[in-house]
Amino acid sequence: MAAYNQSRSNSIRLVVIISFLVIVLQLVYLQLVDRRYKQLAMDNAVYAKVIYPERGIIYDRKGRAILNNTIIYDLLVTPAEVKGIDTLDFCRLMNIDTADFKRRIIEAIVKNTRVRPSVFKPMLTQELQARFEENSWKFPGFNLVERPLRIYPFNAAAHILGYVREADKRDIERSDNFYRQGDYIGKTGLEAFYEPVLMGQRGVQYMIKDNKNRIVGTYENGAYDTSAIAGRSLHTYIDIELQQLAEKLMSNKVGGIVAIDPRTGGILSMVSGPNYNPNDLSGSEGSKNFSRMQLDVSGPMLNRAIAGKYEPGSTYKPLGALIALNEKVISPSYGYPCGGRYTLCGHGKPECTHAGGGHAANVRLAIANSCNAYFAHIYRLTVDNPKYKNVYDGYLHWKQYMNAFGLGVRLGVDLPSESAGGIADTVVYNKENAGRWTSCTNLTLGIGQDKMQATPLQMANAMCIIANKGYYYTPHFVERIEDEQVYDTAYKNRYKIRHNVLTYIPAAAFNDVIEGMNDVVKVGTARGAQIEGIEVCAKTGTAENYTVLDGRRIKLPDNSMFVCFAPKENPKIAIAVFVQNAGFGATWAAPIARMMMEKYLNDSLSVRSKADSARIEAANLMPAYFKRLQYREDSIRAFKWFQTTRDSAYIDRYTRVGSAVTPLPVTPRSPRPIPTTKEKPAAMAVLSARSAIVKKEMLP
Repeated sequence: MAAYNQSRSNSIRLVVIISFLVIVLQLVYLQLVDRRYKQLAMDNAVYAKVIYPERGIIYDRKGRAILNNTIIYDLLVTPAEVKGIDTLDFCRLMNIDTADFKRRIIEAIVKNTRVRPSVFKPMLTQELQARFEENSWKFPGFNLVERPLRIYPFNAAAHILGYVREADKRDIERSDNFYRQGDYIGKTGLEAFYEPVLMGQRGVQYMIKDNKNRIVGTYENGAYDTSAIAGRSLHTYIDIELQQLAEKLMSNKVGGIVAIDPRTGGILSMVSGPNYNPNDLSGSEGSKNFSRMQLDVSGPMLNRAIAGKYEPGSTYKPLGALIALNEKVISPSYGYPCGGRYTLCGHGKPECTHAGGGHAANVRLAIANSCNAYFAHIYRLTVDNPKYKNVYDGYLHWKQYMNAFGLGVRLGVDLPSESAGGIADTVVYNKENAGRWTSCTNLTLGIGQDKMQATPLQMANAMCIIANKGYYYTPHFVERIEDEQVYDTAYKNRYKIRHNVLTYIPAAAFNDVIEGMNDVVKVGTARGAQIEGIEVCAKTGTAENYTVLDGRRIKLPDNSMFVCFAPKENPKIAIAVFVQNAGFGATWAAPIARMMMEKYLNDSLSVRSKADSARIEAANLMPAYFKRLQYREDSIRAFKWFQTTRDSAYIDRYTRVGSAVTPLPVTPRSPRPIPTTKEKPAAMAVLSARSAIVKKEMLP
């Protein structure tokens, strides 16, 4: 019996020893190998506060900060830590309702899981920040984090500078998770193009929390903290005073302006109309303003200076003259007996605004007087040049010239979303004309129309090429990057290269064209662009344009265009101005360019220019059809909203009897079942045959 008891005692000891060893090993594992519980304990006791770096500052050419930073606070939430709070009290504190609270918590979980902090409410006002700080101990799981906020001290250059927004899922994936939920990233403009330079490096500060979630001190005296590193600044060629003037002159107008220093390719000013205040996309109202502008049919967020495609019209003519002179199909003294229209293609078009009097007796006179027949004819001489096999071959050589001038190609400006404009290939004309076409088919290319489209940036750059007699530097904004690194050469080197695209054209040909452009201002179509003491070289342009509205092709007022450079000797500024639906180039675009040249070269405006500035700034030239387009788009959105939600709150305004604007018929591609009359009589009015005839007075 004793032996049996001893055996059982040994067994018990063995079990105890094994159990003890298991417990010890488990403790060793938990303490030294498995870090989960330590991490959970750390999460409960230590708050990792992300320190967001200040983004780099952007300066103009005189060292003025045109994009800077201030501090604002985001409210972060870690859903797993939100326990036992008074939701109603929290909602009252933050001015939201409980449904909004639940939605934001769910969004945080979906976007960033329960255990990682997400932005619950960005960019708190000072009042909300103060109220939360006083009551933060009541709401575990919520914390404030400092956020540098972008500010625009001059309220200008929105399309150039761009804006930042919180990194979305796509941004995070594209960055291979370098960006995190709550990080901000440049979305447009210089903010986007120079994001790696401007962004800086985030830091972390570890803080100890008590059992009521209050911060009570630093963890390990900051031994594990990392400092945020501010982004590096950009020094640009932008002249902010010139920019502000240009934006004022483009108020309530559609189009684009670009001013470049031909000596460097540095962009001095770039304006797109309609414009907006860049501060509207910063701060607590930024998201609401962003949504509003996205729905505006006039496109205030579209940078028409680099993405707007326009027929250059007569502003193309100096380019056509240079090509014809270099191809030797004309000489400087070549004249054309224009009687007011071009008749050699049989249809008497294009017409001219001059007739007789030798207004196209040579190249200089033809440029000064902008003779349509002359330039239509020398285009035909160029593409029908006997040294080429046929018109197709001749056209391709002409197209090569156009690409050398920067038309039909992207120039490579340091902004995203640049357009290449449009110079059609022979494939297009072959397809449209069954492979049989002549120089008469696309005759109006000679006056900058037909299938020719250019951006204001491209035309300003083309003026740089003429001013420099054959070369240019890629247009760009940034002159230097603060504390430049080796890898910054990827940005910088491309803008230091001199592109000798047309330096093989004789200087004499350039001189003939430059003198003709000088005559445009002295005795030709743009005498109103003269500046005392400064020799200006320029070319006016006016182009017809049409739109289709409510199924009808409507002729709109002509586009007003002007290109120029000054002074004639050693040019310092080249400008292109495009104003949609404004009329003659000499009436609107020319005085805008004149004032910009005067401001930049003289650093002031004359009494005459100040009066013109006030007149042009006050003029509202917004196309009348935008009102109709906005109504149509809003009514379609209201109808789709009703289809989805059966909420007629938005659709009622488009179905009232006797409303100021006749509703458009809406025919959705895949309509849902039509609601019964019991659901909403007003909705039935929309779904009925609303093929109301558009009121004529609503059309321009």
